[in-house]
Amino acid sequence: MLKIRLRRMGARHAPFYRVVVSDSRRPPKGRAVEELGYYDPRSDPPKIEIDGERAEYWVEQGAQLSSSVRRLLDSA
Repeated sequence: MLKIRLRRMGARHAPFYRVVVSDSRRPPKGRAVEELGYYDPRSDPPKIEIDGERAEYWVEQGAQLSSSVRRLLDSA
């Protein structure tokens, strides 16, 4: 099953996240099918850039949104 979820990147104590489509059986840092955008919580205000059209496409194909990505899409 495909999931749209966050992948943690960045240095220790300075995280940023990429929004990726990946297989739910793989670890979150594993290979992704596609990268949809990013989320930087440390900037003021937090930067959220997600390709909404591609996210809709993957949801139509059966991908499940994680709760954190769902919250980010609602606010973006």
